[in-house]
Amino acid sequence: MGARKRLRAEELKAEKRQVAGAVLRNCPTSPRKMRLVADLIRGVEVNKALGVLRYTKKHASRDLEKLLKSAIANWEAKNEEDKRDLEEGNVFIKEIFVDGGPMLKRISPAPQGRAYRIRKRSNHVHIVLDNKNIKIVEEIAETTEAETVTVTEQVA
Repeated sequence: MGARKRLRAEELKAEKRQVAGAVLRNCPTSPRKMRLVADLIRGVEVNKALGVLRYTKKHASRDLEKLLKSAIANWEAKNEEDKRDLEEGNVFIKEIFVDGGPMLKRISPAPQGRAYRIRKRSNHVHIVLDNKNIKIVEEIAETTEAETVTVTEQVA
């Protein structure tokens, strides 16, 4: 493995350590119905998202609430020293997406000896949590590096 490739792999591993998530597979709800609820909490702070899910009347909100609690527990396990960030509201939902799962195909009787096909859909939900503070600190560090580079070029 080359040096650049190894360094890039180490950077990706460091990023994955900060980010935590959870996956819900084969949920017996259609993806379209689940996406309606997922769109409500995309990019929202975690505690606010839990409140939104608790008081949403859709059936899919129960499954997403359970998944979000699992993702929070995974985040706490990865970031034991940063548990204060969760209470302060610095943890947010970075990504949430719903994919279609396997379909159960059933048959319903129809007139004149025919049959209609019923597709019972399911879905997979992926949720990723991230910390707001880390992004801000990295952006500040990048801007200061860029400023120091321009200053040193002007001096020389």
